[in-house]
Amino acid sequence: MRSALLLLLWLAAALPAAHAADWLTWRKVGEATLTWGPFDVYRSQLSTPDGRYTGLQQDQALLITYQRSISRDELVDATREQWQAQGIPDSEPNSAEWLRRLQAIWPDVNQGSQLAFVVNNGQGQFWYRAPTDRSAFTPLGPPQSATFSERFLAIWLGPRTQYPELRLQLLGGKP
Repeated sequence: MRSALLLLLWLAAALPAAHAADWLTWRKVGEATLTWGPFDVYRSQLSTPDGRYTGLQQDQALLITYQRSISRDELVDATREQWQAQGIPDSEPNSAEWLRRLQAIWPDVNQGSQLAFVVNNGQGQFWYRAPTDRSAFTPLGPPQSATFSERFLAIWLGPRTQYPELRLQLLGGKP
């Protein structure tokens, strides 16, 4: 009985790392850097299993590597602003709850921190790696619904994004 319990605990601990390893081997679609004036805010990379982008519903990983410190409050506020610009709060009654969830699971980030959002089989998952830990990503919070995943990725990849040049680069185009 004790052996079975230890095996179950080991599998539960290893499973998130195994899922992280899957998306880390996906092929790059494109990459872009968000700048604010003369400052780089973050570098982003979009990957898919085959390196081709076909839409918000497919398996994909958006990896953001921060180039400066940003508080969780600022990250959530920026998400809210981007969703407002796209009209998401008007059409999505769950958006306020989603923002509360993000406030609860996102960390403050520092230069070199990495935050990834991975959609696999219709569900999204946030992953985090601190700048001092280059070994493994840690999952943040529970898996997210397909609707949340599409709305979140629309910030960068949707046709109504506030950053069309960034979108073009993430999708493999040239600025």
